[in-house]
Amino acid sequence: MSGSTDAPALHRTQVGDQGPRVVFLHGLFGQGKNWTSMARALSPTARVTLLDLPDHGRSSWSPTFSYVGMAAQVAEVLTRDGGGEPYAVVGHSMGGKVAMALALGHPELVERLCVVDVSPVAGAQVGQFGPYVEGMRSIDLATLTSRAAAEAVLTPYAPDPTIRGFLLQNLRRESDPAGGSRWRWQMNLDLLGAELAAVGDWPDLDALPYPGPVLWLAGEHSPYIRPEYAPVMRTLFPRVRLVTVKNAGHWVHADQPEVFEAALRRFLHL
Repeated sequence: MSGSTDAPALHRTQVGDQGPRVVFLHGLFGQGKNWTSMARALSPTARVTLLDLPDHGRSSWSPTFSYVGMAAQVAEVLTRDGGGEPYAVVGHSMGGKVAMALALGHPELVERLCVVDVSPVAGAQVGQFGPYVEGMRSIDLATLTSRAAAEAVLTPYAPDPTIRGFLLQNLRRESDPAGGSRWRWQMNLDLLGAELAAVGDWPDLDALPYPGPVLWLAGEHSPYIRPEYAPVMRTLFPRVRLVTVKNAGHWVHADQPEVFEAALRRFLHL
């Protein structure tokens, strides 16, 4: 990796130093580093940026949740780092909604768009994250003795060990001023947990359709992309192409990484 930076407000890591610019936007409770393997695979022929979205990872926290606001912060970073060059933008789930808002609000920054398993609609699917939030809130950070103890508390709320590991990557142990240590959630759990309805929503954007090419990747077993969502997607993104990945759920890139990479390479011409 060629380095990372924290200014202006979103932490990001750059991977690769030649080729077209590509930026990855993670989903709820994720971090830019979740895309590290994909970035390394693309880095010989692309300059990849991995962003921590607001209230996630090492990025700054916000008083409210807003897709328009998140897209504006991403636009600031891409404008500053890209020197006027447009990016291929890849976004999964919540990051996919940020990516769509970015393309509609700042089309000059987006050369092409890949939306991974999410639609520009208000959906109830984000409700599956409710038990995860409840489980993370159930962990008493003040008395927590180990990561294993945290996992034990979280297990009834997130039985899938992969999802548990994904959530627990946000749990950090750090030194305190008294010379001891304490546990904390790296992401803004209070805000994100309280705003799950807003995470599942879609803003009413007064914007022209995005004119660039769009790849819409769906997991075969995921409910986030449905036939009834296609008309609004085509209205906002007329050049959209839907590809369904077999034997994949909502985390398409984790369930079928080789298929995902191949589809992305074809779309990005890498």
